[in-house]
Amino acid sequence: MAESVTIHGDLELMARAGHLFSSVREEFVCAARDLDTWPRPAARRVATARVRESGTQRVRKLLSPAALADEDGRAHLSELAARGARVRIAAGALPHETIVIDRRCAILAGADSPEGRAYTVTTAPTLVGGVYALFEAAWEAAADLASFLRGEQPHLDAGSRTVLRALGSGATDEAAARELGMSLRTYRRRVAELLDTLDAGSRFQAGVRAGELGLSG
Repeated sequence: MAESVTIHGDLELMARAGHLFSSVREEFVCAARDLDTWPRPAARRVATARVRESGTQRVRKLLSPAALADEDGRAHLSELAARGARVRIAAGALPHETIVIDRRCAILAGADSPEGRAYTVTTAPTLVGGVYALFEAAWEAAADLASFLRGEQPHLDAGSRTVLRALGSGATDEAAARELGMSLRTYRRRVAELLDTLDAGSRFQAGVRAGELGLSG
């Protein structure tokens, strides 16, 4: 394989570069927005299995708070940590997603598109070293999973997420309350509770705070 190639879609990635996941010997690091980085779950499962089969004892995963938005995500990450992986949560959304294998190979994920996500696979030492350095900087600034869960990460139940979605729609209180089937007084009380949960002084700040934490309606 050339020093850098662009691969389109999860299936082509596994076909052309899947062997890299089995080749891990020293360290596997991954930075991702959430747990659905790859649209095709089957490809994700194959990659995960190959990393496990490689026998590497050093796995680090850095994710945005969006990965903790539901109970399944928290349970999955806690399971990874229990198996020995080191998991940290960044303060906000991660702008880029990448995998680095043994500091010799990096896989950079492009933006989502209707044709499928494009991946750049590189073994160019300068590029791999630069990506790894950026990962290390973000890793050092992030919080350990257990510490993050004990900290200020708010948990929004289904009702709170519904109210958050209504706020984001821009609808008036009257229209939102009617849409949600609750009285205006109840809706405004739920909005006040949501602002308190998110430690926000206004509805606008609540939206910003929710975005920073990776929480959505």
